[in-house]
Amino acid sequence: MADGRVRQLIDTVAWVRIEDGRILCARPRGKDVFYIPGGKREGGETDLQTLLREIEEELTVALLPETAAHVGTYEASHGPADGAVVRMSCYTADYRGTLAASSEIEEVAWFCYADRALVPPVDQLLFDDLVDAGLLR
Repeated sequence: MADGRVRQLIDTVAWVRIEDGRILCARPRGKDVFYIPGGKREGGETDLQTLLREIEEELTVALLPETAAHVGTYEASHGPADGAVVRMSCYTADYRGTLAASSEIEEVAWFCYADRALVPPVDQLLFDDLVDAGLLR
């Protein structure tokens, strides 16, 4: 960065679940922002390991690893104050079980493109691609 600060990279993996033209989003406890479900990589985890762990922790379902498909990787500023950049590797996958908010999640919701302003900048990039592809209404 021009001011001498080192750019921090926040490396995340997210599950893109679209049904009826809407995308699944979750709001963690204590937060006022919705996110695409997923989270940060721990240690030497692969994208798939991170995805499977995070979705089970957040939404109490088991993703089917053999159905996982990469749909894109996005990067955007986390916020102007801290200079951090979020990298979000996004995957679709089928699941088994019943979607339910875990103790980590306050609320789940199905968003359309009109809800774009309710998610962080990196998620907004995904919304843009999905609407361009005709997948998000």
